[in-house]
Amino acid sequence: MSVPLYVPVLPTRPHAVSAYRALPPDIQRRIAPLWTLPPRPGFLPRALTQQIKKEAGDVSTAHRHGCGWLDAPFADDVEAGVLSDALTPGWWDHRNLWPVTGPGRPGAQQSLALAVARRRQDGLGMRVRLPGTWNDGATSETLELLDRLPPSCPVDLLLDLCTVLPDRPDAAKEALRALEVLVPLTSWRTVIVMAGGFPDPPSDFREGVLYEAPRADWETWEEIQHSGRAHFRRLIYGDYGIHPATYAAQIPATRNGGPPWGVLRYTTARSYHLSKVPHGTRYDDTNREAARRLTRLADFRGPGAGAGERWLRDRSQGMTSAGNHSVWNRVGNVQHMTYVARCFGG
Repeated sequence: MSVPLYVPVLPTRPHAVSAYRALPPDIQRRIAPLWTLPPRPGFLPRALTQQIKKEAGDVSTAHRHGCGWLDAPFADDVEAGVLSDALTPGWWDHRNLWPVTGPGRPGAQQSLALAVARRRQDGLGMRVRLPGTWNDGATSETLELLDRLPPSCPVDLLLDLCTVLPDRPDAAKEALRALEVLVPLTSWRTVIVMAGGFPDPPSDFREGVLYEAPRADWETWEEIQHSGRAHFRRLIYGDYGIHPATYAAQIPATRNGGPPWGVLRYTTARSYHLSKVPHGTRYDDTNREAARRLTRLADFRGPGAGAGERWLRDRSQGMTSAGNHSVWNRVGNVQHMTYVARCFGG
């Protein structure tokens, strides 16, 4: 395994898979996505099995130039049992994906991930969630899971801070508390710290007004990096792409679900920018103006920076169609992931 520069947490949805596919090979090789299956309560077992196989297969096919993890953190006991039938240990053979488990998971999910790791002997992700204050209770279960692995099996620590917005100023301190306990537990292959920082649109979100929010997750990362702890200097950065961390836990909407408008998003060094964009060809002029507001930013990097910037330039000039929710999500994630990876030298 080459050590990734960046770990984006991506949902196993078509727009995210399409965004990953659209990244240049040099970016793909230097990032390692943590793919996350969404919850699907109420699905009949057969339908759920087919859906899991489809999404996992799409993700696996997309991984031509790099590796990643595949996780089902929201599976309840019923879904975990179906997961074991859909993604048997043999399914993982010869794929560029590692299984993931962690404290607090259903026994069937933990057993599947551990069985795959023992079978392949090339990696397991240990995802430890930290949505608020660190609780030492996760330590003992993490140790129990590690004890069920052969000593030779590499393990990656995925410390998931979940949502980190400006209203969570102590996130870095809690992350450091967790790392002080978790890092000594084993010889981790990699240690990744992930956080979701893109905000939901504000309640007064309206067309014609560009909304800006600080990158609180990035500020948290910098505070961790500058903490003075020498053994934390090789941490790997992760985030939730252009969606809030809560998006990963949402039940996917039906084909015709969702609001009649969407969001164009753009990441700069210190800010996240959101522009409301209406859906439908009759709103073409308004849609183009939403893209123009982003291209007029002082920090807009121009069409040479990547496919995300090129699409925004083309849309602002009417050179491409207005798009839809899937397109806007794909373009936003391509821009965000390309920018973040290159911030780390990718």
